[in-house]
Amino acid sequence: MDVIAVHVDRCVGCKTCELACAVERGSEGKTLLSAVREIPQPQARVRVEGGGNASFPIQCRHCLDAPCLDACLTGALARDGESGLVRVNDDRCIGCWTCVMFCPYGVIFPWPERKLALKCDRCMHMESSACVDSCPTSALEIVNVEKLADAYAEKRRSAAMAASEIAMDDAVHLDLGK
Repeated sequence: MDVIAVHVDRCVGCKTCELACAVERGSEGKTLLSAVREIPQPQARVRVEGGGNASFPIQCRHCLDAPCLDACLTGALARDGESGLVRVNDDRCIGCWTCVMFCPYGVIFPWPERKLALKCDRCMHMESSACVDSCPTSALEIVNVEKLADAYAEKRRSAAMAASEIAMDDAVHLDLGK
């Protein structure tokens, strides 16, 4: 499964990803000019948190054991069988926002004007995602979970090997006072 990975060291908090998301997922006209004129204003499904020295975008994690799925009273939230992503069926959502309360990451947002729950669906209708494509610093990237896990495992192995070599060098140089 592919996920949106966040490189927090690259995020400058510009919120371009929020704007691109709102235009792509919430605007009828799909352009910035039309989006700013729409009422109600289109809403993003990704949010940039923090500020100052540390900013980072947050969006749905599409949890394997997603509490929001069980919490949804109408079944408007469902896992897509093909992609494995959790989606909102706008026609079934009644805007009770129970899913908002149950999301452990706080990445499902209420849209009171339309009585809908908003969450990232990774722009399933597109080849890529609007937020990823728009990020000027490449802080967002679509990666394969399995490849990401393998890369992290390799980094852990390398770090463990380096630490054990340092420990062995220190052990060899110990003066036991004999």
